[in-house]
Amino acid sequence: MIPSVLPTYNRAPLTFVKGEGTWLIEADGRRFLDLGAGIAVNALGHAHPALVKALTDQAQALWHTSNLYHIPQQEALADRLVAETFADTAFFCNSGTEACELAVKMARKYFYEAGQPERVEIIAFNGAFHGRSSAGIAAAGSEKMTKGFGPRLPGFVHLDLGDSAALEAAITDKTAAIMVEPVQGEGGIRAVPDAELQQMRALCDAHGLLLICDEVQCGVGRTGRLFAHEWAGISPDIMMVAKGIGGGFPLGAVLATEKAASGMTAGTHGSTYGGNPLGCAVGCAVLDVVADAAFLAEVSRKAGLLRQRLEGLVAEHPEVFEEVRGAGLMLGLKCKVANADVVASGYAHELITVPAADNVIRLLPPLTISDDEIAEAVTRLDAIARDLTPA
Repeated sequence: MIPSVLPTYNRAPLTFVKGEGTWLIEADGRRFLDLGAGIAVNALGHAHPALVKALTDQAQALWHTSNLYHIPQQEALADRLVAETFADTAFFCNSGTEACELAVKMARKYFYEAGQPERVEIIAFNGAFHGRSSAGIAAAGSEKMTKGFGPRLPGFVHLDLGDSAALEAAITDKTAAIMVEPVQGEGGIRAVPDAELQQMRALCDAHGLLLICDEVQCGVGRTGRLFAHEWAGISPDIMMVAKGIGGGFPLGAVLATEKAASGMTAGTHGSTYGGNPLGCAVGCAVLDVVADAAFLAEVSRKAGLLRQRLEGLVAEHPEVFEEVRGAGLMLGLKCKVANADVVASGYAHELITVPAADNVIRLLPPLTISDDEIAEAVTRLDAIARDLTPA
């Protein structure tokens, strides 16, 4: 008999009932050190007092009115994002998947309104993850994502990262945009080199294309800058944001330049819940913390500390771990043993990690993790490695 909850997840045998900062409390009372943060969602950890206050205050005033009316919290968050980024405008939704849908529509609508309706193709990259909608799985392109779901949505060209000649050769008179995650998450924590992002920006400029950055997982302070593309000194035309922007509350956004967004006029897109007062009040509280230069500097410092400790761990356990990869507090350990075994052993040691492709485990702690918690995390990873070292 099918369970009441559709069985689309392979869930771990854990039931968390409370969170405190970097810790999760299981129903039986065990305390788990959380290096997953809800897959890079809980940017400020669990039950951060500023987020609790923002949500509680707003909940006592107004939950929802719909986008038929002005929403002051939405306008305040849009103003903040525009001030902090390349963007001139923002659209709010509820998830990264929804952000992908709009990013694709926006790019195609731009060229349609510009009198080039044939420009519908978007160049994307193997190993990417852009959500699980029809556009999202078509953009990723892998058989794992698309098999069994009928005709694939056309209009996407897939290339390997790092092949600059192939990228340039793939641009035709049908190309509208290049879509890239500055750091691939699900694909195995693969950071795109600055020079490669710079080449994408240059090719878009040279050919009149739009550059779309998917920063759903790597954005909102995760790499030590507010958004990861900033490290390369470039700006996209369109950017997908979610996960960390809501600090655990469902919230997503598409940020865009005025030019890229010019085709999205009244009636071309919408969302019933997107940009509701609750989500945007929390989003503003997240930015109050994360957009601060001192906070981001601390993220970078702690990221350096964690990476240094992880490099030592790899050197000490070469039979278990192969390398450290990633940027900021979006790190991956490529494993020599099965990554699923590392994750499962973590449960026994009360440590949460997240699996990814290429036999990698993701380490995505709250950005508020302390130095002591970093030390404890590496101690537990060391114990896991000892348990899994081949005899």
